Amino acid sequence: MKAIIFDKRELLHIENIATPIPKDNELLVKIIASGFNPIDYQMRENKEETKRLHSPVLGREFSGVVTSIGKNVKDFKPGDAVFCGSGSMGSNGTYAEYISVPESIVALKPDSLSFQQAAALPSVGLTALQCLNRMKLQPNHTVFITGGAGGVGAMFIKIFLTKEFQNFVVTAGNPESIASLLGLGVKENQIINYHQDDIINEAFARNNNQAFDFVLDLVGNMMSEIAGKVIKTNGTYVDVTAYSTATARSFLFNKGANIFNISNYVYSLDQNYAYYKNGLNELVNLIEHTSVTPPVIKIVGSLSINTVERAHSQMRNNQTKGKKLVMQVSTEK
Repeated sequence: MKAIIFDKRELLHIENIATPIPKDNELLVKIIASGFNPIDYQMRENKEETKRLHSPVLGREFSGVVTSIGKNVKDFKPGDAVFCGSGSMGSNGTYAEYISVPESIVALKPDSLSFQQAAALPSVGLTALQCLNRMKLQPNHTVFITGGAGGVGAMFIKIFLTKEFQNFVVTAGNPESIASLLGLGVKENQIINYHQDDIINEAFARNNNQAFDFVLDLVGNMMSEIAGKVIKTNGTYVDVTAYSTATARSFLFNKGANIFNISNYVYSLDQNYAYYKNGLNELVNLIEHTSVTPPVIKIVGSLSINTVERAHSQMRNNQTKGKKLVMQVSTEK
């Protein structure tokens, strides 16, 4: 099969490698579409993220069609359309034509989702759900969200709004991102343009001059420092990026803040495989029975080095414009 390989020289190239053989509890899936995530390019650049790379094939989420099954597989059969977040299981490899994954982390793709939409859902959806479940928000809580127009932020806000929470402020930095937030139902006075506004003063002004109960940080670095300044005493800082600065950590410590580190990877270390399948099924239920919609996607291209480099560049430079990037690996036939 064809796969895009990240080699020891930290270069990408495409080559033919052996198609995996499913183990007794695994499915072999022909990948139709693969989702892109910031961790993909971070694995190429950041030594901490590289530790999570368990194969030379990048990519952590996909949709596709089951082609064969291991002898102990009970819930799937060849021909089933499925989707999955594979990277957190130490099973990277969605920049490829096939992948073998445990059935315990796979969900059936509903007819209501295209293969491309399904491939875009696992990482952002599971992360957004984990944030919400751990925050245990009450209607009177206030939330400051950095970078809400990205994939995780958009999914979080969609679910957040279906629960009728309204006390939040979100940052965005370009007209497309602002437009995408407005399209989700965010009000204009809840959006701070970080290129034009004094973020800290605007954050307080739009929250009745009060600090926030929760900060959901989807950006890190400089934004983590701003988060540390707008959070209330004993508030909760929800870190999705692991890019908070030493200055931010000092602010948060001095505020006595609770810190929630969000990681889908940790559940695989605990062998809590139900987390993945249950989360995917919960997302499907929300999409099919509430106003939550799947990610807005942009298909970058086919299985090629050029597609990967363009997608990584757009994510690195914050040019996704509120869309989840997807690679079309193969056709559905």
